[in-house]
Amino acid sequence: MRNAAQNSILVSHFAFQQQCPTMDDQQLKTMLSNPKTLRRGFELMARQYSEQLYWQIRRIVLNHDDANDVLQNTFLKAWNALTQFHGDSKLITWLSRIAINESLDFMRRQKNISTVSTDDADTGVANQLMADEYFDGDETEAQLQEAIAQLPEVQRTVFTLRYYDEKKYSEISQITGTSEGALKASYHIAVKKISDFFHRHD
Repeated sequence: MRNAAQNSILVSHFAFQQQCPTMDDQQLKTMLSNPKTLRRGFELMARQYSEQLYWQIRRIVLNHDDANDVLQNTFLKAWNALTQFHGDSKLITWLSRIAINESLDFMRRQKNISTVSTDDADTGVANQLMADEYFDGDETEAQLQEAIAQLPEVQRTVFTLRYYDEKKYSEISQITGTSEGALKASYHIAVKKISDFFHRHD
């Protein structure tokens, strides 16, 4: 187990705005499997995938600062779980699984401590996003995010990964641990709910 000091040093490098050379999975896995290059490999992996993971997280938790916090927690979990990663999946698939779980756990905690009802909170999502200086979408995108926020966890996850990241059902299945058939059904239900949302708000 790595100690907190080591983790803190690593997290300080997780700014996805920083440029770094792109490496393929096998190169990164080789670096991660060698104690001499482990730290550098992890840093390169974090920088390479931070932006993609940030947006996966952001579309679930919505708030920029919360997304940054969950992103850091994701990499802390990944760092501490390196010995359990055997290289049998893509690094981004493994990282996405951790990111999605961290995001959903965060949302559950927020729901438990919130004094605002879910309906009231969901109604204000679009307005909150339009007032967020880090949100660069238009009103339609804000309304889409509000519709997505009202979906159950599995539907929200599969919709965002399919719609925004264009991931295949086979990869989403690896990330979520849900069968491809169930994911397809959830996606189509999510699309129907989102369509109904926009019809109601015309």
